[in-house]
Amino acid sequence: MTDCTGRLFEFPVCKKRKVEAEFNGGDVTSDGGILLLRQVDRLLGLSAQVSRGLKDSRDPAKWTHTTTDVVRQRLFGLALGYEDLNDHQTLRHDPGFQTGVDRDQDLAGSSTLCRFENAADREIFWSIHNVMVDQFIASHKSPPKELILDFDATDDPVHGKQDGRFFHGYYDSYCFLPLYVFCGDQPLVSYLRPSNIDAMKHSGALLKWLVKRLRKAWPDVRIIFRADSGFCRHWLLGWCERRDIGYIVGIARNARLQRFFKPVTNKAASQFEETEIKQRLFGEIQYAAGPWKQERRVIIRAEHSKRGANPRFVVTNLEGDAEELYDRVYCARGEMENRIKEQFHLFSDRTSCHNWWPNQFRMFMSTLAYMLLEAIRRLGLRGTEMARAQCETIRLKLLKIGAVILRNTRRVRFLLSSAYPYQNQFAMVYDRLNPG
Repeated sequence: MTDCTGRLFEFPVCKKRKVEAEFNGGDVTSDGGILLLRQVDRLLGLSAQVSRGLKDSRDPAKWTHTTTDVVRQRLFGLALGYEDLNDHQTLRHDPGFQTGVDRDQDLAGSSTLCRFENAADREIFWSIHNVMVDQFIASHKSPPKELILDFDATDDPVHGKQDGRFFHGYYDSYCFLPLYVFCGDQPLVSYLRPSNIDAMKHSGALLKWLVKRLRKAWPDVRIIFRADSGFCRHWLLGWCERRDIGYIVGIARNARLQRFFKPVTNKAASQFEETEIKQRLFGEIQYAAGPWKQERRVIIRAEHSKRGANPRFVVTNLEGDAEELYDRVYCARGEMENRIKEQFHLFSDRTSCHNWWPNQFRMFMSTLAYMLLEAIRRLGLRGTEMARAQCETIRLKLLKIGAVILRNTRRVRFLLSSAYPYQNQFAMVYDRLNPG
């Protein structure tokens, strides 16, 4: 790799002036918005809460960097777009980054961060998941009337010999099969799994745990389980019915279902032939698959276009019009796919450690970094044109700000770029995140 230290870079002349560049600007940062991350982390108490649940085997007498320092450094790095531990070999000297982590000297290097990751074990699983649910509960000022829990699995391709990697036929690659659970934009579960399993493996246990936690906080809350057809299991639907849990879940098409709904699909086909306009018709029946002990309500969306028939089925115990349940309730689960994409924007797929638990820890760190950015969006940007902005957009517009840093014994001043175009948004977010 080219060593640029002390090198002078000469560029084409601009208006008869020489254009030169050197990496000797002194205390300058490109991440002035780290102050907003620091503010929202203090408001939530997220990094401190996570740190309390982590086991640290280091000798406290020999600590230079506390557990909270290391967690905060890693979360802020991911939120700011630094995916690799090696990035911190340089970032550790950045005075802006140091201030964000509440220090005034060099931060942890990549070797310290690597040892910290590799110390992770199975105890982190429930420790960090409890923090995530605690944060979700604390985000509500009053008890919600209804919560919709979205479950979905995705693929995390791997390119090495990591523990737990397997070839997955559907994704046609060696990968992990993480499970996520969201309620709205907020994550409740971030679970790394091997890919040689059923896509809904352990979903029932996690749903039971979430219901217990949420009903302990809000005894009267209505909970709805929402997922695609990979999560349609008769025993899970039965458990929901016995616990007064609503559900709306996709169900895979089969010859028997298609036979029952043939009048609806035929009608959609004939109307398309007459009008050459895509048709969407809805119907419903009481249906029982082989293992089911009772009939359940199944809704069909019979769609027909120039590409042919495209029926979709869902099973639900919710009341209401079939079309409205499908379009307004079931299809809304598509938003969860955007939330999963945001996890990848925060490098949740950097599961390149050889051992299993460090990779799960990395996935957690990405989800926790997302929680910081989601809180900025939810608390600081509500009611604005950026209220639905992706994490990448928030990072680019609010966090990546050039600043000169002046630091003495009494004060640290960030002289943010005068040409920064989002000064009003920055000020508004600051005001909304400042409890004082």
